[in-house]
Amino acid sequence: MPQLYPCLPATLCGNRGNPVSPAQTRPAGPEFIALTARKRLEEVIGMERLVAGAVDALTDAPAEDVIKWATDTFGDRICITSSMTDAVLIHLASRVRPGIDVIFLDTGYHFAETIGTRDAVSAVYPVNVINVTPSRTVEEQDAELGPRLYGRNPDLCCYLRKVVPLERALDPYEAWLTGVRKEETSARSDTRVVEWDPRRQMVKVNPIVGWTQEQVDSYIAEHGVLINPLVYDGYPSIGCSTCTARVEPGADPRSGRWEGTGKTECGIHG
Repeated sequence: MPQLYPCLPATLCGNRGNPVSPAQTRPAGPEFIALTARKRLEEVIGMERLVAGAVDALTDAPAEDVIKWATDTFGDRICITSSMTDAVLIHLASRVRPGIDVIFLDTGYHFAETIGTRDAVSAVYPVNVINVTPSRTVEEQDAELGPRLYGRNPDLCCYLRKVVPLERALDPYEAWLTGVRKEETSARSDTRVVEWDPRRQMVKVNPIVGWTQEQVDSYIAEHGVLINPLVYDGYPSIGCSTCTARVEPGADPRSGRWEGTGKTECGIHG
């Protein structure tokens, strides 16, 4: 992964979350390096072909079929990422593959309701919730980079508390399931049901990419799916408490995220 903030210590920036000192590595000969590069290139080409075939076969397919393809293909090497706004994707996936890993990024800034939803998901559904934290606590980050980094440099704060921890958490997997939907933002409008994630060198699967908010709401009502109570209090899109505001009825659901900054993504999906 490219180092987006070269001015920071390696332990903050990370390489898939695991910074390595040059002094700890053993030099490899050019033949070994070339062989490794060729092997990895072949693997990437194979994955890209797999993704292309899946897009042809699964575009407009039911979410359950997409999840079954993904879990059959990758077995234990696939996980879900969830912000705990709702448990729609978790409910869907747990019915197809009970015991699937669910990664939750605990940034240290979440609403109490979000932490409560995480705990309820762990208790109610047959999934394995993995709580992932940044390498620095909020207090340690404040001491090193100054307080309220989220207000002064939200991109850097998201990078340190979301993007880097996710890189580390995804390292054991070959694919991940997300709840990204096309209608959420203009930046997500061209998202496909299955994608090759070149930055992370893995497959990204978006089973409900074509769902509307009405379909999400109907699924929640039909199946009694757990939902973050903040959704009923004017927070249709929920992130860190420091960077999430209530949204007026009828407004863009993500307009309460990083309000007034022009920022719409944390860096995980774009």
